[in-house]
Amino acid sequence: MPSPLYSAPQNRKSCLNKSIVLPVSGPSVLACGAWLKNTVCVTRGNQAYVSQLIGDLDTAEARLMLEQSVTDLCADLDVQPEVVAHDLHPDFYSTQFAQSYAAQRGLPIVAVQHHHAHIAALCAEHGVIQPVLGLALDGVGLGTDGMPWGGELLRVEGADFQRLGHLAPFAMPGGDRAAREPWRMAAAVLFQLGRGDEIVQHFPNQPGATTVATMLQRGLNCPATSSMGRLFDVAAGLLGVCGIQTFEAQAAIQLQELAQRHGQIAPLAEGYWITDNRVLDFSLLLAVLSDCRDASYGAALFHATLAAGLAEWVERAASEYNIAYIALGGGCFHNDILLRALSDRLAKHGLQVLTAQQMQPNDSAISLGQAWVALQSFKQGK
Repeated sequence: MPSPLYSAPQNRKSCLNKSIVLPVSGPSVLACGAWLKNTVCVTRGNQAYVSQLIGDLDTAEARLMLEQSVTDLCADLDVQPEVVAHDLHPDFYSTQFAQSYAAQRGLPIVAVQHHHAHIAALCAEHGVIQPVLGLALDGVGLGTDGMPWGGELLRVEGADFQRLGHLAPFAMPGGDRAAREPWRMAAAVLFQLGRGDEIVQHFPNQPGATTVATMLQRGLNCPATSSMGRLFDVAAGLLGVCGIQTFEAQAAIQLQELAQRHGQIAPLAEGYWITDNRVLDFSLLLAVLSDCRDASYGAALFHATLAAGLAEWVERAASEYNIAYIALGGGCFHNDILLRALSDRLAKHGLQVLTAQQMQPNDSAISLGQAWVALQSFKQGK
């Protein structure tokens, strides 16, 4: 609920959705969120106010709604932002708006990496100021190296984060198109497994299979990603569950439904490995799925092995860095099987697991995370 000082004008509906009490105070921050599931956040004192869901910023209506939400929140809260925060991606409208807003008013600006913001949102929501290990699993977010991230193990402390590890990267033949067509992601993994000559016969109903095989062989328009969302697409494509998605996360949702239908099973004992530089590689699991003829069994095995691998990955880092708090953020944690299995494993290992409670784990929480990082930056004198 808003603070007692909060008073919305009587002639229009407030755009406020959430009010979260923070363990620190600082200058008023305007955080402009991400591209998908956009929200904006304004802080006042030790409270963060998150707007209603604006949505994806690919329409003029959504962009106008972002601008209006900023105006309305600032008016409702009677604040003038002193700091502005945004995503690293320069092409996001939210980034461009933030930069323009700050430039017009001569305000300092803070760019926040996408997955850092996911974990920071959980720190803000739970009032945790200690260092945390963050497991950020989603579809995509621009990394500090300019590559698309999405399966990240981070050490987060205030305004700072360190990328400790990531999922083994794999190619996206056709770039963003591969995110809409899971069979392409599966084809990339077949190629990576040394089975590129099987792509056409594995996907006989895809007229572009020959072209994709050639793209992979020549390395044409095949950017690499560490995305967990794309790993779900790989599994769905290999199992024949979903070749082309007609709505967001369709492949992952169908995989989860199949796994729930099959029931709980033991993970594949040697379904993954962790390299010396903390890269988590599920190639062994994917090789098994590529030859699996029972999609429901394969979906259950995928979920079980995924949870086992992620848990070991986190536990090793928690022991090495002596960190007890583990934050689970990103849209992949809408998956109940993954969330429960991983949370249970980590809790049994004596770790304190932070999950989304007031906010969603997806990009609607990014603005809150950006605001938290900006406040911590101020606190640390950056």
